[in-house]
Amino acid sequence: MFLVESICVAWFTLEFLVRFFHAQSKLEFIQGPLNITDIAAILPYYVSLFLEFKDETVHDIVAGAGKSTLDKLGLILRVMRALRIMYVMKLARHSMGLQTLGLTMQRSVTDFGLLLLFICVAVALFSPLVHLAESELAPNAARTPQLMFSSIPASYWWSIISVTTVGYGDMVPRSIPGQVGALIIILAGILILSFPSTSIFHTFNRTYNELKEEHKRLWKEERGAELATGFVLQSIIALKQTMNGYQGLLIIGNGSGAAV
Repeated sequence: MFLVESICVAWFTLEFLVRFFHAQSKLEFIQGPLNITDIAAILPYYVSLFLEFKDETVHDIVAGAGKSTLDKLGLILRVMRALRIMYVMKLARHSMGLQTLGLTMQRSVTDFGLLLLFICVAVALFSPLVHLAESELAPNAARTPQLMFSSIPASYWWSIISVTTVGYGDMVPRSIPGQVGALIIILAGILILSFPSTSIFHTFNRTYNELKEEHKRLWKEERGAELATGFVLQSIIALKQTMNGYQGLLIIGNGSGAAV
């Protein structure tokens, strides 16, 4: 796996350097989101390789500094290794689906902010209610380990998974008022999620159609350029053949005149 990864990173690095040296503006190239993703995907390999290569030196340096420094360096190395998953993001250059997803998220920032606001309001509203219902009407619930509605902040987790309709089941209201509140918050969560989802879906559909039309237009332009190039080459070949034919006729004509 190390050999395969090294070959892939070497190819990605060569590709990045070629695009960098051919870019008209180096600053704009570095500031591009996809190029930043490429750097984040390539850099961890070299950092982790350098740390592994200097492993003995690092041990010598931190020998007198204590174990905490060595643990921090080990944590940095593990984080750098985990960041290699950024290789997947390079597929966005060649996948219209990932490009559509990225553009949709970029264009729907307001909708996502509105969705987050709705969720925060619902969590702040229903967490005190379920805590009150479980602590006052079901006093034993706060002492039960699997329920843990002991405080309002502890009830935030239950409100979040209920509003988002996930429902892990690790926290369950036992009292009737708490169950009624759970029903209300689940129904409210369905409505909260449905309001911005419609706008996000239309944005995704519009973005996908735009990208599809753009890819189709580029394909037609490339196809037209190929056909034009082929037509020019065929015309040149036909012209050369015609000229060769004329030269052959002239040679034959001159030979006949000389014979006469």
